Amino acid sequence: MTVPNDCSQLGREVEIGQIEVELKRLWEADEARTNASLINFAVYSEDASALSQNSDTVREITREHACRAILIGVDRDEVEISMRAWITAHCNLMNGNKSVCSEQIAFHLGGRVSGRLSNTVFAHLNSDLPLIFWWQGDLSERFNDRLYSLIKRLVIDSSEWQNPLAQFEKIVPAMQEYNMVVQDLSWTRTYHARLAIAALFDDPLAQAAIPAIKTVRVVTSAEGRIAGLQLLAWFAAQCEWRKASELIAAESVADSFDFEHSHGGVVKTSVVTQSGSAAIGLIEIDAGDVQLTISRSKGNQVLHLKMKAHGHVSEQSAPADSEDVVGLVRDQLSRGGKNSLFRKIFPVFIDMLKGAS
Repeated sequence: MTVPNDCSQLGREVEIGQIEVELKRLWEADEARTNASLINFAVYSEDASALSQNSDTVREITREHACRAILIGVDRDEVEISMRAWITAHCNLMNGNKSVCSEQIAFHLGGRVSGRLSNTVFAHLNSDLPLIFWWQGDLSERFNDRLYSLIKRLVIDSSEWQNPLAQFEKIVPAMQEYNMVVQDLSWTRTYHARLAIAALFDDPLAQAAIPAIKTVRVVTSAEGRIAGLQLLAWFAAQCEWRKASELIAAESVADSFDFEHSHGGVVKTSVVTQSGSAAIGLIEIDAGDVQLTISRSKGNQVLHLKMKAHGHVSEQSAPADSEDVVGLVRDQLSRGGKNSLFRKIFPVFIDMLKGAS
């Protein structure tokens, strides 16, 4: 049994068939002013011991996002079929009193899970609200159409995956058949870097230099490699670069790809991983007489932007993305949207993954 011995953080244990009844009693006995839910927010892990940690995570997220939270911990190695459930509420305080509370249901599933995940756990969704599903770790065989047909938004962190290409290919049917929105935290890690690049190219000199871009080099941490590849895919999509034959990595650099401008000039791009780097530590853009850099040291919450153009240098600062996973999820929930830009860069990104692999 991988459930923590101390389950106090999960709340009060209840019988599976009495969850809704016990939730009603919880609210009747509580002094909370408001039981608020704007979304169903499920957190799934096949490390069942993560339940308590995920309860702490949900507590942080509900400070800004009221929801019905459903935590799911699956013990793949447990022989006997079992299911346990706990209920609690995460409340924000106002003037020393409970003001707005979000309810949480935590499940531990042991043994064979097929059928129980969708039939039992998702019977407790608030049917009037969309389901945002955070899948932690690799996608297993349990990620199937019975599950993803219910999901409005899927939150993943591809930096955790050993084989990103195989994992992303599992998501394609859900994106195509059910129009599921995919929110990859690797993509979220590039948000402020993309804003910074766009800000630099607001300068007329930088805009005029776009057709002259020769190289784009991105330095990342090992965990930020996928974010770096997605950033390059964004460059290619936004600048309308074409593939220069097949996107095959060069022998000397693990992740190096050639593209072509619409006028035929070659753009050499690369992602280099370095120990001690921030997730996105450095972006260098060389367009001949114009050079742009965006840099960030690990732990720093500020990006340093620099442009050299025809002998002149300008510098500025901009906010950086969170390095904390909880902060990334919270930021992504705040932005919402259909994530159409991620869909736009997805084909180029997958081609790059195939070349890199």
